Amino acid sequence: MHIYDGLDRELISLLRNDGRAPLSKLADALGVSRGTVQNRLDRLLENGTLHGFTIRVREDYEADDIRAVMMIEVAGKSTSQVIKKLRGMPELQKLHTTNGSWDLVAEVLTTNLSEFDRVLREVRMIDGVLNSETSILLSSV
Repeated sequence: MHIYDGLDRELISLLRNDGRAPLSKLADALGVSRGTVQNRLDRLLENGTLHGFTIRVREDYEADDIRAVMMIEVAGKSTSQVIKKLRGMPELQKLHTTNGSWDLVAEVLTTNLSEFDRVLREVRMIDGVLNSETSILLSSV
């Protein structure tokens, strides 16, 4: 297991803000050389801390998409089987285990209500899914 120091944490924070920042910009912000930044990035990628780099889009880019959070209750010991099936659904952007009344939380993204309705039905039809509750995300504040 890797121990992260302050420089690692600052680098990750900068990358969360701008995953495409050039090495020179990162080095300036951190007060270290470009080589140090490159070595840290290589190590963070190699040990699996960083999975890659991405872009961020404007808030209104996907304004017409339907985004929702779905809480899912799973029967007994079928969590692994349910997770395997849920991971195969591209509309479920992220899947989280949780504590409390719900066993899983899924982040749903569809392009329209018809597709959203289909995804809800498909999730509820998975063997081992006992119950679900879904909330459509209306706006980000």
